[in-house]
Amino acid sequence: MILVDDLLVKPFVSLLDILHAMAVEEMYDVEAIQDDIKENRLLYELGERPEWEYERRKADLEAQLETAEEVRERLRNGKVEVKR
Repeated sequence: MILVDDLLVKPFVSLLDILHAMAVEEMYDVEAIQDDIKENRLLYELGERPEWEYERRKADLEAQLETAEEVRERLRNGKVEVKR
């Protein structure tokens, strides 16, 4: 029975682990968020974005960046848990 589990279940679980890691990396892409912060600043400096919108977007992006960095660190340390 253990042999059957190893042959049938282990590859499936490994695949799910890989897919989970890829999804987390894509959802919490630090570089993409940093690019969005730069774009937001550039649009504000060019006058294409009002100050109130710039400040709101900046706060949202900084919160996302903080979360992404925390998740990335936890993923590296193997401490990411899926809560239901």
